[in-house]
Amino acid sequence: MSTVHTAVILAAGLGSRLKDRTTYMPKGFLEIEGQSLIERSVSHLLQAGITRIVIGTGHASGHYHNLSSRYPQISCIHSELYASTGSMYTFYNMRNELNEPLLLLESDLLYHPSGLQELLQHSSPDVILASGSTHSGDEVYIETDGNRLMNMSKKQEELHHIDAELVGITKLSPETYHRMFAYVESTFATHPKLDYEHAMVAVSDDSHPITVLKIDQYPWCEIDDESHLQRALRDVWPRIRNN
Repeated sequence: MSTVHTAVILAAGLGSRLKDRTTYMPKGFLEIEGQSLIERSVSHLLQAGITRIVIGTGHASGHYHNLSSRYPQISCIHSELYASTGSMYTFYNMRNELNEPLLLLESDLLYHPSGLQELLQHSSPDVILASGSTHSGDEVYIETDGNRLMNMSKKQEELHHIDAELVGITKLSPETYHRMFAYVESTFATHPKLDYEHAMVAVSDDSHPITVLKIDQYPWCEIDDESHLQRALRDVWPRIRNN
């Protein structure tokens, strides 16, 4: 089992579905009970033993640079192409700074910190954290062959069966994410908005499996729009706070 001390947070998105809430700030700075999503996530990561946090920035990046001035563990890598590219390019843009096992996270997550420990303690070097059904309205569905990643999509009809939902926190080995980088290098010209989930599916095979760790009742949510935010406040945060 490899030791992980680095986390990468993908935080370049425009957050346009949150409308006025994210006109001048990234969605990672939405607050739940007085603390932003990103600062709560940073706190969880530091408590889990992470000593280096690299944030891929884009929209309103100054907020993240200000955050890094308060946390010596944080560094930021800005993507000039954030408005026209997807999450995989944000990750790829950080490639020269990464060569160690890491946790890959999305910036707009509210989650229970126990999920980090589950990933870090898992014996496999490449593990996706997954949950049971959330009925959130914007799910990324996962198909497995029992525990190995086979496919992921927001469209149920693209999968043979649905086994879990993507949380947005993954443990990756250098070998696997460098394979992801190599896979997408030639595709950005025609598919600039490629997401990192697509790349993970592409590189998960019998010789390099990516394991799916499903925690059925795991309390978490992604906040992409107003309905997600209200669900976070009403349903998810009370479960996290009281758990």
